[in-house]
Amino acid sequence: METVLNAFSACFVLLLIMAVGYFMGYKGWMGPPEKLFLSKYIMSIAVPCLCIRGLVTNLDRASLVEAAPMLLSVFLGIMVNLLAAAAVLPLLKLPRKQKGVFLAMCFLSNTLFIGLPVCQQLFGDVGVPYVMVYYLVNTTLLRLWGVTLIAVFGQGDGHRPTALGFLKSFFTKPPVLAVLAAIVMVLTDVALPATVDRFMGYLANSVSPMALIYCGYVVYEIGLKNLRLMRGLPTMLVIRLMIAPAICLLFCHVFHIEGLARGVFTVEAALPVVSQTPVMAGAYGADDRYAAIGATLSTIGCVVTIPILMLVLG
Repeated sequence: METVLNAFSACFVLLLIMAVGYFMGYKGWMGPPEKLFLSKYIMSIAVPCLCIRGLVTNLDRASLVEAAPMLLSVFLGIMVNLLAAAAVLPLLKLPRKQKGVFLAMCFLSNTLFIGLPVCQQLFGDVGVPYVMVYYLVNTTLLRLWGVTLIAVFGQGDGHRPTALGFLKSFFTKPPVLAVLAAIVMVLTDVALPATVDRFMGYLANSVSPMALIYCGYVVYEIGLKNLRLMRGLPTMLVIRLMIAPAICLLFCHVFHIEGLARGVFTVEAALPVVSQTPVMAGAYGADDRYAAIGATLSTIGCVVTIPILMLVLG
């Protein structure tokens, strides 16, 4: 019972910080320029600092060897989740422009903007390396399959993703570059100088509140009065928030992943829709409003489901 109460408390704190972003939008203190600034700051500065500091501090060479089966476990879990969503898709009879969005929402989770704050609250900074393992797989599949599915079912003029485009997009992402730099540092036994460590620590500590304020503003942009359960969204919520973590738990068992890693991976699998889905839907002529409503409902829903999940995890 104490585990559930702690999880509820952690999620409630996160919800309160999101409410700050909503309030700032409501008061007119935050708009599209501030939203863009926050996004750039979080993804290009704060998260890379968190990645490097978290990985260098909490990883060693032996841990890197153990990462291979973890990567495979996460990959298979996400792909099986995609197959489950694809299996129910014909039964929903969705309009074409919603089909790719539905699949992307079902199998990809918000590993950084929501995932990092949630996992830091629940597991502390020692969970950051496992968050980054999940992030690497999730963002790879986002670029390979998420964009492709939305583009194929969309009706816009956006270019379909290419292999070169994927590689350029993936390996120019600051968080990915930060993870690669941290891995090199771990392999070569290079430690962060004390001054650099403190500098990165200050910026890393800003990730959680800034990311949650950003998410709160996104909820304001959509508008609570516009939230409604459109066709397919209840099914998406069940897959995203309940079936996905169950599949992840199964593969953790298959690959003998226990303890902290199992907890972090399962929570990451149970997170809301990845925040880039509405943006991609708009870019490729799919239903971006459907994506935005799904992302918002899943964000609100995880406040209820994650504490229950923590009870299951023990």
